[in-house]
Amino acid sequence: MRINCIIVEDEPLAMERTKSYVQKVPFLNLLACFDNGMDALAYLRSNDVQLIFLDINLGEISGIQMAEAGTFKASIIFTTAYHEYALKSYELNATDYLLKPFTFERFLQAVNKVNVDKPSSEPVFDKKFIFVKTEYRLEKVFLDDIYYIEGMRDYRKIHTGSKAIMTLQTFTDLELEIPSQIICRVHKSFMVSLSKIEAIERDRIRIKDQSIPISETYRKRFFELINHPIK
Repeated sequence: MRINCIIVEDEPLAMERTKSYVQKVPFLNLLACFDNGMDALAYLRSNDVQLIFLDINLGEISGIQMAEAGTFKASIIFTTAYHEYALKSYELNATDYLLKPFTFERFLQAVNKVNVDKPSSEPVFDKKFIFVKTEYRLEKVFLDDIYYIEGMRDYRKIHTGSKAIMTLQTFTDLELEIPSQIICRVHKSFMVSLSKIEAIERDRIRIKDQSIPISETYRKRFFELINHPIK
């Protein structure tokens, strides 16, 4: 299911960067871009938008004022150069708060937090396998076979039940291909299969004989995915 989104941004270079990021993510569907809040609000009244990438300093009406208006149901990811509005964004239940200039990896973390209601009859995921680039070929890897993925300098090491596969594909590449509800990022150097987790002890995950750390960056999203509150 694709997420319909718009960008509200009055800086042309920042607009183009966000557009380029959106276009890299297969499950995002960019409907429109606006350089002011009034036109964006008018569009929201008559279009099905599920996610807004929203700048804060927009001139006539700010991104904060747009969010406070509460006339739409879309999720909001704030994009701003000013850190002082972060607390206010959380009071407004924003999905995330991106400080410019943000990387594509940070952008991807934010959009992976967006929850969109789906019909109960819709299958959640039907992806069974991916192809990963090894030295000389594309190798088929079934997602059910993966225990965890480990970063090793320039390589990613995919640990399966029968072997380890080395690939130069980045974690960002893998996150785009694999639904986070199946295999998710928990650390800058690790992704884990949720179905293969044996135990969680404080901020470490045990899979087979491996103890995998959960970093602060990914902690909230991880515990949301396993449907367990953070304590």
